[in-house]
Amino acid sequence: MAMNYYCRHCGTKIGSLDKVSVHSESLGFHKLTDEERNEMISYTGNGDIDVKSICEDCQESLERNPGFHENDYLIH
Repeated sequence: MAMNYYCRHCGTKIGSLDKVSVHSESLGFHKLTDEERNEMISYTGNGDIDVKSICEDCQESLERNPGFHENDYLIH
């Protein structure tokens, strides 16, 4: 089982953790609401976990251009 992190704005793969055995508390997942958890975490057919996060490029773009928060997808 792997945990794969993708940017929720541009779709870029940020990184992955292979063969992980960690508790959701150590990753901070327990602090998410049910709605946030449903939006950010998905499970693939092979048992992997995909997590939507934000990449550094999109974070910088959003900080420089707050109006971009209205967009679901950013291209850079």
